[in-house]
Amino acid sequence: MADDAYLFLLPDRHPRLGAALAAVGALECKETPAVHGWLQAHEASVSSEQVRILPAEAETLIPEDAERLPVPLSEEEAVKVRQECAPQADTDMESELLAFRETTQDRQALVHRALNAGIPAQRIAQLTGLDPQEIDRLCCQ
Repeated sequence: MADDAYLFLLPDRHPRLGAALAAVGALECKETPAVHGWLQAHEASVSSEQVRILPAEAETLIPEDAERLPVPLSEEEAVKVRQECAPQADTDMESELLAFRETTQDRQALVHRALNAGIPAQRIAQLTGLDPQEIDRLCCQ
């Protein structure tokens, strides 16, 4: 086990960071007593979308008020975590947002994906023509 990562509980109403632990697949650390105890102490499960993982080099992105736990990873596991955490290219997401003006299908899903990709709500409003209050309503449903 060479590389480290951080498990953390994403605070409510916070843009998605890192990857959902469940999305990364099999990691040895998931089976450790430390992780089981940490999850139990926070009344969370491995399958929860709130339980996120980030590589150690991205620790500064974790919200200050988020509960976190450092975990060891093998080199192979570290690669999986980095790949799962890599954001969709901003230009691809912005192209989808621009196309939004011509369709109303999956409006809520597109807004969620854009927020999860790190596109600020103000930029989403500029690209889609949506009112910022509408974006807030869509992301909180």
